[in-house]
Amino acid sequence: MADWPSLAPRAEATFFHDVVSDVDALVERLAPFDILVLMRERTQVGADLIARLPRLALITTMGTRNAAIDLGAARARGIVVSGTEKGPHAELATPTLAWGLVLALTRGIVGQATSVRQGGWQREIGVDIEGKTLGLLGLGRIGRQVARFGQAFGMTTIAWSQNLTDEAAASAGVRRVDKDTLFAASDVLSVHLVLSGRSRGLVDDAALRRMKPTAYLVNTSRGPIVDEAALLSALTERRIAGAALDVFDAEPLPQGHPFRTLDNVLATPHIGYVTENGYRSGYGQMVEDIRAFLDGRPIRVLGDDATWR
Repeated sequence: MADWPSLAPRAEATFFHDVVSDVDALVERLAPFDILVLMRERTQVGADLIARLPRLALITTMGTRNAAIDLGAARARGIVVSGTEKGPHAELATPTLAWGLVLALTRGIVGQATSVRQGGWQREIGVDIEGKTLGLLGLGRIGRQVARFGQAFGMTTIAWSQNLTDEAAASAGVRRVDKDTLFAASDVLSVHLVLSGRSRGLVDDAALRRMKPTAYLVNTSRGPIVDEAALLSALTERRIAGAALDVFDAEPLPQGHPFRTLDNVLATPHIGYVTENGYRSGYGQMVEDIRAFLDGRPIRVLGDDATWR
């Protein structure tokens, strides 16, 4: 996906294809390296890990923010943290998956296809979405694209977030409502917020209890925005019709986790951003970040506000 050999002879890339969470194991693995390339937030790079990697000089990450990196600890150690800019294709990758999950949920696509694969035939009745209400928890770049998809399918679109204004919502053809109304009125509720102190656990038990028993929840943003225990309770008690989840508190999703087996859950392995164009753009820019750092002129350096310095 990128021209890693172009960094030779100044740098040679080593690739790891598994996830390691234990700090001692990470120290043993990463101690020999000067540069760390991160795929999103799969690996926590906190102060404890940074303190034990004396060679580490550069961290590169895909995107403009990474909540798994302790930027303050990195800065205190003189470690540069560089990110990547989103290309135009990246703006559609996650919204497209989110809409695919909406259609898969409401039409039972996975179950129907599995029935055919196993020798059966029709097994359930799909839900029409035309005329239904699509609720958007967050109306940023991704939320606005999902709103467009919903409108194209004839859905009424409503939205809420802490900073959303009537004017911003109206510019996307969306009606701003309060939080309680968002959960109570939505037939499909799709989450599109950045994970922060304000959004962590925002979809809690009280919010889920306001949803219709026929409603669906879709989360392609970040797992901890939704209170996992509360969602499990809502799903097992059939207080909502189902959920499609691309993100989880712990990733990869642990073996034996109920989200792997509940019949009203459609779980995908955090693939909202996983497209060929996205990878080529992101990893290509990470190579550029490394080359610029080696040249003594770091680029796309992340600050606390996730903007370039």
